[in-house]
Amino acid sequence: MKKLLIVLALVVLVAPARARDGGQWDNVDPEVSEWFRTLMQPDQPGVSCCGDADAYWCDEIHVRNGKTFCAITDDRDDAPLQRPHIQVGTMIQIPPNKIKWDRGNPTGHAVVFLSSARYVYCFVQNGGI
Repeated sequence: MKKLLIVLALVVLVAPARARDGGQWDNVDPEVSEWFRTLMQPDQPGVSCCGDADAYWCDEIHVRNGKTFCAITDDRDDAPLQRPHIQVGTMIQIPPNKIKWDRGNPTGHAVVFLSSARYVYCFVQNGGI
């Protein structure tokens, strides 16, 4: 029974994340929209990084004791993006396996994709495609 509970907990914890589209794509550049919709996690290439509703600009990047952090710089209104508010300046530790290197970034910002519990799905540095 205990093993079954552990297996069930693991299934729930590693279930694929789905990109949400609640209309937040309507006023977005088609190139950026397509980038959000097709971006996959670097350590789980079959799983989405999620979408704009999980994305926060995180332009201040710091490395301390070999660990990467970014500070949230996103001051956009959260309501149209249907996302939880995270205060500007909040530091997020970026696990090395969540840093995305292979797709470029057309947003003009470093972007961190977070769950509501602030689990990092992906981190993409600023840079063109």
